Amino acid sequence: MTVFSRRAIILGGAAWLSAAAGVRAQQDTGLARRPPARPVLDADGLIARAGLPGRVAYAVMDPDTGAVLDEGSAGAPTPPASILKVVTATYALDRLGAAHRFRTRILDTGDMLVLVGGGDPVLTTDHLAALADRLVATGRQSPQRFAVWGGALPRMSEIAPAQADHVAYNPAISGIILNFNRVHLGWRRQDSGYQMSLEARASSNSPRAYTVTAQPANQNQLFTYQDRNGREEWTVSRQAMGRAGSRWLPVRRPELYAGDVFQTLCRARGLVLPTPEVIETLPAGDEIAVHRSVPLRQILQDMLTYSTNLTAEVVGLHASKARDLRGSARAMQDWLAGQGLGEGFHLADHSGLSAQSRVTALSMVRLLSGPARQAGLEDILKPDPLRETLGKSANGTAQVRAKTGTLNFVSNLAGYANAPDGTTMAFAVLCTDGARHAATLGQDLPAGVIGWTRDAKLLQHGLIESWVARLG
Repeated sequence: MTVFSRRAIILGGAAWLSAAAGVRAQQDTGLARRPPARPVLDADGLIARAGLPGRVAYAVMDPDTGAVLDEGSAGAPTPPASILKVVTATYALDRLGAAHRFRTRILDTGDMLVLVGGGDPVLTTDHLAALADRLVATGRQSPQRFAVWGGALPRMSEIAPAQADHVAYNPAISGIILNFNRVHLGWRRQDSGYQMSLEARASSNSPRAYTVTAQPANQNQLFTYQDRNGREEWTVSRQAMGRAGSRWLPVRRPELYAGDVFQTLCRARGLVLPTPEVIETLPAGDEIAVHRSVPLRQILQDMLTYSTNLTAEVVGLHASKARDLRGSARAMQDWLAGQGLGEGFHLADHSGLSAQSRVTALSMVRLLSGPARQAGLEDILKPDPLRETLGKSANGTAQVRAKTGTLNFVSNLAGYANAPDGTTMAFAVLCTDGARHAATLGQDLPAGVIGWTRDAKLLQHGLIESWVARLG
């Protein structure tokens, strides 16, 4: 049996008390304490740390109260780029309704069949194939004439003339729109040169496009274009082609393009149509086949996800009933004024591709907090739109639905951020290097733009996380 002396017990207790006191001393001096969290930088601190060349304008608003929670340079006019599509979507929903559908029809006038465009911005070759099936099912025999009418919308050879001829996001506008008025060019090197193909490509049908031609050429320019006798002719720099490649090219004569494709589709089904002609006046006749688009709300959701310029201009023109883009943009601006949002918008188009359009960060958050929210726009905006560029760097605590807007040395983001506690904020961050933007207008990926744009998006992500942490 072990015997403990009184002295041993006293000494042991003293040692325990000394050790406990040491632990308390460490706790008191913070040696065992977790280091304090780094303070969250405010917006100005984040902007200063980023050092992004140019100006950063921003605004954050409580959409429930309309209170501005944070702002900087919020009244500075800025090129909107594609965040203007937020305005256009809200406008179209108000003027046309979420359930609106566009119709493409076949009219029988007796001696002539007419392909009647209804200004459907998402019509594809597959839809025309289904329309050809419906036409053939009627038993209609080959007519003497076949025509295309595109008068449902004003005809424009391109959206923004300042952009390069070959960029597919700047096609023609008309009442007949096929595959976003784009044609798919492919090429492959052969022993004797290059095999070139031009297709009206869709998911299930990709017939040859006969109204557009392309050939290689020894030239400094990547692409050149000319309209010759009703045919669209492209030349491609031989030095840039490599062994094989492909890209989409814009279509400038959409009525002939759609008519040519429909003629090919009907011929494959045993119905021979004459060479298509373009008519300016729609004659009377019987509607014998029709294709209806998906509802407008779905069209707008796709527009906001994929940022299709043509869709934005087309739905804006439908909503305004104007005969040109500038007049249509003025009508949309008048509508904004009628919503109490007349300040901060100067609009020249519906897509943001125009060099003349301007918005402010404050005007955007006011729209997002008012008419856009009432129209349910938050539900159809793209979730986490920065992730596509930033990858894991876009991880954070905020749930974001927003629209990006990108031009050369312009990077904008506008939408909604939801904090973990359920707080919703409407925000807009507009980043612009004005001098370099003006100097590179219409250029394709000028030097420095990729890195600048990524830095702008990193800053936008940081600002949103800061607002959620500080204001949520």
